Amino acid sequence: MHADTQPLLRFGVIADPQYAAVEPNLVLGRYYANSLTKLAEAIETFNAEDLAFVVTLGDIIDRDWQSFDAILPLYERLRHVRHFLLGNHDFRVEPERLVEVFARVGMPGAYQTFAATGWRFILIDGNEVSLFAPPPGDPRLAVAERWIETLKALGADNAQPWNAALGDRQFAWLEAALHKAETAGERVVVMGHYPVYPPNAHNMWDSERIVDLFGRYENAVAYFCGHNHDGNYGLVGGTHFVNIKGMVETPDTTAYAIVEIHADRIEIRGYGRETDRTLALTTVTPRLAASASR
Repeated sequence: MHADTQPLLRFGVIADPQYAAVEPNLVLGRYYANSLTKLAEAIETFNAEDLAFVVTLGDIIDRDWQSFDAILPLYERLRHVRHFLLGNHDFRVEPERLVEVFARVGMPGAYQTFAATGWRFILIDGNEVSLFAPPPGDPRLAVAERWIETLKALGADNAQPWNAALGDRQFAWLEAALHKAETAGERVVVMGHYPVYPPNAHNMWDSERIVDLFGRYENAVAYFCGHNHDGNYGLVGGTHFVNIKGMVETPDTTAYAIVEIHADRIEIRGYGRETDRTLALTTVTPRLAASASR
C-alpha cells in the first residue's frame, strides 16, 4: 500500500493507430480502418480524466496523405494538450509531401522538450536518419544506407529498412537536454517512436548509444515508445523502457494507457491489450557539487 494516493501528474499514451481506409492485413493482424473507433474510445476515456497531456507515439496513419484528413479531426475532441511523435508509416506519403508531415500534424518541430509539474519530457525524432523520411536527394539518405549496411554486415536483427537512427546533432541535443534537466533537478521521461531496449528487430539502429547515454544520467527514469505492436519492457540501471502496444492490432480490442507519476514510482493503467505496470523509481543523487567544481 502506497502512502501517497494522488499522483504528481497523469498523462495519456497512444501508440500506432496506423489508420488507413484499406482492408485489414490478416497475416499481420492489422485492422487499419478500425482505429478510428478505437481512438474515439480512447479520447472519451482521456476526457474523463485529469491529464496534463496526451501523446501519440507515432504511426498515426499507415499510408496515404488523405488518411490524416480522417484521423486528425478526432483529436479535436480531446480536451487536453496533445503531443505527436511521427513513425515510419507517417512518411508513407507522396515524396513531395515528406517535408510537410510535421506541419500537417501541428508539430512545432521534429523534436522538442517541455516541463510539467517539475518533470522534464523529451520527445525525440527517431526518423531523422532513415530510408523513408528524408526527401529525395537529402544527404541523410546516404547516412542511412551506411547505417543499415553496417548492421547487416554484423548480422544485427534490427538491420531493417523500417527502423532508423538519430542524427549526430539531435543526439547531442538529447544529451544536452538531459544534462540541463539534471542541473535543474528534474527527472526525465524520454519518448520516441522506436524501441531501444530490450534487443529486438524493431529497435533503432543506434539503440546501443542511446541506452548508454541514459545510463550516464540517473534522472533519465523512463523511455516510452511504440513501433513494436506486441509491446515490450526492460530495465537498465534506473531507466525503465516501456513499449506500448499497437492500437491497430486486432479487429476490436484497443490498446492505450494512462500513466501516473508519483514521487517513488510510475503507475501504468493499461486499457485493452495494454499491460498494467508499476515502475519503481530510484533516488536520484544530485551532481550539482561535482558540476560546480569543474
